[in-house]
Amino acid sequence: MTRLAYLVPALLLSLPVQAASPRTHYLLYCSGCHLVSGEGNHPNVPTLHNELGRMLSVPEMRSYLVQIPGAAQAPINDAELTAVINWVLQQWNSDTLPADFQPYQADEVSAARSHILADPLRYRSTHWKALDP
Repeated sequence: MTRLAYLVPALLLSLPVQAASPRTHYLLYCSGCHLVSGEGNHPNVPTLHNELGRMLSVPEMRSYLVQIPGAAQAPINDAELTAVINWVLQQWNSDTLPADFQPYQADEVSAARSHILADPLRYRSTHWKALDP
């Protein structure tokens, strides 16, 4: 094998890898259920429009956004999941966020993510009555 054959893979490995954007991660890991538009399919898959901002007025619902199986088990790291959740909140919920809203932090996401909800629909109906028809 020539010297060039060894250098090409080494050069490729040394190139900087650009991280995917929160939108790209959303499209890859969330849009299968919530659709590209974030509209969902009520009642099993709620919309991501405006409702999440209102949900955050209930303290138990803050961790819910991280603990639902789709989010908690997404094959991205905590910082990337944090960015996705904050992106969704700003993209489709900025008008309904509580006045004292603080963006999610990676350590908060990491702690909540370790407690996946076995029954997210039950949790949601217990803590967030507004989603019930």
